Amino acid sequence: MLRTVTSHQELDLRGRTEMVFSIAVSAHWPTASESIDFVLDGVPQQPKEMVDARGTRLHSLIAGPGRLVVDYAATVESSPEPAELNEIDRVEYLRPSRYCESDVLTPSARSQFSHQVGHELLQSVRDWVSQSMRYTPGVSVSTDGAAHSLLTRRGVCRDYAHLTIAMLRAKDVPARYVSVYAPGLSPMDFHAVAEAYVDGAWWIVDSTGLAPRQSLVRIATGRDAADTAFLTNHWADLFLQNLVITATADVLPIDDHRSPVQLP
Repeated sequence: MLRTVTSHQELDLRGRTEMVFSIAVSAHWPTASESIDFVLDGVPQQPKEMVDARGTRLHSLIAGPGRLVVDYAATVESSPEPAELNEIDRVEYLRPSRYCESDVLTPSARSQFSHQVGHELLQSVRDWVSQSMRYTPGVSVSTDGAAHSLLTRRGVCRDYAHLTIAMLRAKDVPARYVSVYAPGLSPMDFHAVAEAYVDGAWWIVDSTGLAPRQSLVRIATGRDAADTAFLTNHWADLFLQNLVITATADVLPIDDHRSPVQLP
């Protein structure tokens, strides 16, 4: 499957600031072509690339003040082999985290999913979150976690993923958060899904059902949104004035969101 992804950002930097971008395709994915450009008031900038243990590529830049334009584009022709679980993953992705308060939600998860295990549990959690939540842009803020989403029953993909992950961890299933490019998503944006470890492999759990899982392209992997934000900054303020994401595939699969699917 041929997939093409792009990201365009325009930011007003109010002073000299340190920024870290997570917009590039994961290092584990082979790209047929790729470009990334940072331009501050017409002057090209040179970011520093870093790669974490999960293959997440981070681009760090200190710049400003001024108007910063960031453009990324990649073409992906094939998918790598799915990642394997290691013992550190099992420990880390079973723990509660900032946005996935599985310890707080354990009584709810045990009551709601008392008898399910394995893929049946994954499907039950996915269906329950999908049916319980209402996709509502603008109602959640960056500090809201899974417990808040359970109370309000509204949010966006980030909130769906956090609640899904927290419920799975509360049922002793390692689960993690993945930011992705998502061909077929409408309206187009960065997307977030959960991954759960069952029967010796990681499986995608997308409780929004907004894009076919087979076409997703991994960007970043972590405990929750705190590990995978497309932009973080320190020092001076900045304001995102424009964000345009595109993600297309030459063949867009039909996904019933019931058959198990892996994200390489």
